[in-house]
Amino acid sequence: MSENAYKAAGVDVEAGYESVRLIKEDVKRTAIAGVLGGIGGFGGLFEMPKDIKEPVLVSGTDGVGTKLRVAFLVDKHDTIGQDCVAMCVNDVACSGARPLFFLDYLAVGKNVPEKIQQIVKGVADGCVQAGCALVGGETAEMPGFYPVDEYDLAGFSVGVVEKSKITDGNRAKEGDVLIGIASSGIHSNGYSLVRKVFDLNAPDAKEKLSTYSDALGKTIGEELLTPTKIYVKPLLKLIDEVGINTVSHITGGGFIENVPRMLPDGLKAVINEGSWEVLPIFSLMQEMADIKKRDMYNTFNMGIGMIVAVDADKADMAIKCLESAGEKAYILGKLEKSDEKIAEILCEDGTVIK
Repeated sequence: MSENAYKAAGVDVEAGYESVRLIKEDVKRTAIAGVLGGIGGFGGLFEMPKDIKEPVLVSGTDGVGTKLRVAFLVDKHDTIGQDCVAMCVNDVACSGARPLFFLDYLAVGKNVPEKIQQIVKGVADGCVQAGCALVGGETAEMPGFYPVDEYDLAGFSVGVVEKSKITDGNRAKEGDVLIGIASSGIHSNGYSLVRKVFDLNAPDAKEKLSTYSDALGKTIGEELLTPTKIYVKPLLKLIDEVGINTVSHITGGGFIENVPRMLPDGLKAVINEGSWEVLPIFSLMQEMADIKKRDMYNTFNMGIGMIVAVDADKADMAIKCLESAGEKAYILGKLEKSDEKIAEILCEDGTVIK
C-alpha cells in the first residue's frame, strides 16, 4: 500500500498539521494563570488555583446543535465556537463557579485548515470572554461519515468554586425578586423549530438567509447566527458584589423547563410578561408560524438568557451591578409559596402559562 494510503482513504494528515499551526495564536491568547504546557500534548494541564481553601470542581458539556446548519448555509464559521463555549461555561457559572479551562471536539467531513481556524477562533473568543483557557481539543476527520462541507462541534468546561459559596438554590425564599439578564437573540436552542419556521431545508434557503429584514435591522442569517451571550463575568460580579440566592440559565426548554430547576421545593416563580423586552426575532417567528405562546416559552429564551433571584431589598443594587457590567437587566417577578415547583407566567392578556 502506498505511503499516501490514508490520504486516499479521505484523511489528510498534512492538513491536520496545518490546522494545528493556524490555530496556535488563537489558543495562545486564551492562556491564563494555571495553564501548564502548550498545544500539542496528549492532555491539557491546569494547576488548581491556590486562593481557594475548599475547592469544588464544576463541569459542563454541550454542543451547538442544529444551529450549525445555518452556519453551513451562510458559510460563516467564526462565531459558532462562541456558542459552544457559552453553552458550557454559562452552566458552570450557575453554580457560582469560575470556569478554568475548556476543551473542544470538532468532527469534520474534510479537514480544511482555514475553516478549522475560523471555528477555533470563535472558540477562543468565547474563552477570552469567559476568562478561561483553551487547553486542548480534538479535530477528527471522518470522511464518509460527515459530508465534506459539514462538521459537528461540542465542548467541555471545568470550573472551580469555594465549597461554602456554591449556588445551589437552598437560599431561595418567598419574596425573592427575580431579575432577568437580556439575551443576545435565540442563542443556541430551538433551532430545529427555527429551521422549520424559515423553511431552511428548501432549495432557496441560502437566499432566505441573505434577505434583509426591516423588523430585525439585519439579514435573517445574521440574526440567526448571533452568538450566544456569555454571562460568566457579569454573573460572578453580581455574586461577589451583591449576592444571589439561586440562578437559572435559560436554554432549551425555555422558561417553563429551566426556571423550575433553580427552585427548592415549596416555591414557584411568578413572572410578569411585559416586564422585559421580547426581542423582535421571537415576535417574528411566532407570527410567521402561528406558534402558540406556551410553545414559545417552552422552547426559546424570549429575550432573557439568565434569571437570578435576590433578596427583595437588593433588587435595585443587583440591577445597577449588572448594568455596570454592560448588561440589560429587568425585574421579572418574584418567588412565591407553592405546592408545585413551576414557572408561572402572567400574560398581559390575563392568561397564565405554566
